[in-house]
Amino acid sequence: MKALCIERPGSALVREMAKPKAADGEVVIRVEYCGICGTDVHIFRGEYLGDYPITPGHEFSGTVTAVGAGVRRCKVGDRVAVEPNIACDNCGPCLNNRQNFCANWQAVGVSRPGGMAEYVRVPEKGVFPIGGLDFRAGAFVEPLSCVLHGLERVGVEVADRVLILGAGPIGLLLMKVALIRGASSVTMVDRNTSRLENARIEGGPTVAIAAGIDSLPADHFDLVVDATGVTALMGQTTRWARHGGRILLFGVPANGARLETDAFAIFRKGLSLISSYTSVRNSQEALRLLESGRVDVGRLVSHVLPLADFTKGVDMLERNGQAVMKILLAPGEGRA
Repeated sequence: MKALCIERPGSALVREMAKPKAADGEVVIRVEYCGICGTDVHIFRGEYLGDYPITPGHEFSGTVTAVGAGVRRCKVGDRVAVEPNIACDNCGPCLNNRQNFCANWQAVGVSRPGGMAEYVRVPEKGVFPIGGLDFRAGAFVEPLSCVLHGLERVGVEVADRVLILGAGPIGLLLMKVALIRGASSVTMVDRNTSRLENARIEGGPTVAIAAGIDSLPADHFDLVVDATGVTALMGQTTRWARHGGRILLFGVPANGARLETDAFAIFRKGLSLISSYTSVRNSQEALRLLESGRVDVGRLVSHVLPLADFTKGVDMLERNGQAVMKILLAPGEGRA
């Protein structure tokens, strides 16, 4: 099969590799679509966890083609999405329902081969049948589950005024879920005017578009969410949160990046500052929201590229062109 391989930071190419075989408790999936996530960009740039060489990709959907001994929930032919974080379920964090901090943590696309390949091997416990859901939507189960976990941690209360920095695919998912959970208004900020127009269309009259961060009212928002991972913006979130307000640092910064913020403002305003890491058993909830149409991701996909164009996709994301939203790779393009 063909698989993308990041050999070392800054170097990626498509290789011919052996097709994986399903071990006990595992399934093999023929990948239809795999999203390029900001985490994948960090891995490519050498700014994240993970070992090299690695086949990246943790946001994907596809069809089960083989099952190992002991597999009970999945069968050949099932259309599925994946929860890529693999917990041991037996360490201290796991036994306290903090599987995302498992002492023996592994992740498909980070510490083991991922979905930027024609086929991938995944433990059954991380595989979820998606029925008739479109494969492109199925590739959003993982990022949506992370959004759900983040907003669970920080809490969205009825009639909250929410500010979201960043109107990319994650920002729009955060917007959609915040509105579902009762926010009275969401204000979106981004330098990319095309992304802001998407937010306006997707959010309707409850969504306001800010001209820029300088136009934002200070001490106003019940909840401020950073979806950029840009530390300069993350550090300014204290300006816009009301007294007693909450801040969610959701975007992924580079490993080793330093954050500077107004420490006295956190104290004086009594702010709650929360971060969020991956998800904890939110995949079924994400799947139900996608299946119901409550979260529609149709406008979030801007490009579908072959595996060989991974670095092109990374460049497009880093340049943040007007038309760029979620970029999906189609590993099976041209597959017989």
